[in-house]
Amino acid sequence: MQYTAPVWVLFYVVARHQQKLSLQKVVAVVFAVTGIAIVIGIIGTRQNDGRALRLDSYGLIAALLASFSFAFYNIGGHRILARYDRWRVLVWTLAAAAAFWLVVNPPWKVVAAHYAPAQWLFLFVFSMISVLGPFSLYFLGLQHLEPTRAIIASCLEPVFSIVFAALLLGEVLHPIQTLGIIFVLAAIVIVQRPSQHGPSEASTVVDPIE
Repeated sequence: MQYTAPVWVLFYVVARHQQKLSLQKVVAVVFAVTGIAIVIGIIGTRQNDGRALRLDSYGLIAALLASFSFAFYNIGGHRILARYDRWRVLVWTLAAAAAFWLVVNPPWKVVAAHYAPAQWLFLFVFSMISVLGPFSLYFLGLQHLEPTRAIIASCLEPVFSIVFAALLLGEVLHPIQTLGIIFVLAAIVIVQRPSQHGPSEASTVVDPIE
């Protein structure tokens, strides 16, 4: 559900007349969402117990909220990064997240867990690789890509997860999942092609500062 975010971004930019609705973008969004659904097994594969897919109501609401948040993150992030230095925005973003978790999971609870030095090292490396690095690179992408292109490119995340699981953990990559990967890659290629609207759409994207 989170990766329906490209749909909401497309609806928003069209509704706000920031971009014109084009067949190119519609096809790219459809390919991206369909590809994700195939890759994660919603389409084309049966559940392990043979029963139909069941969605928990709380999980569904949480996933939709995550989808809307991700869409807002792309739209608002692009505009902010077009006006302010990328590293300043990153610092404030991480500071806000840290303040949130200081309330949800206070430091004394973390200390009470009595993590070993090796565990602290793992947490540090994991935070650098999974948080700081990806956020820095995604902010860089948002500076130079309009929200629709950026969020469709982000659909590669579950694709890479499955590919790495197959390469590093020996999980089986099913042919139907390969088809989903092709759909996602096709969506990225389609949306990155020059728009037929040309200057009229390009004018809606503010050049980033350095």
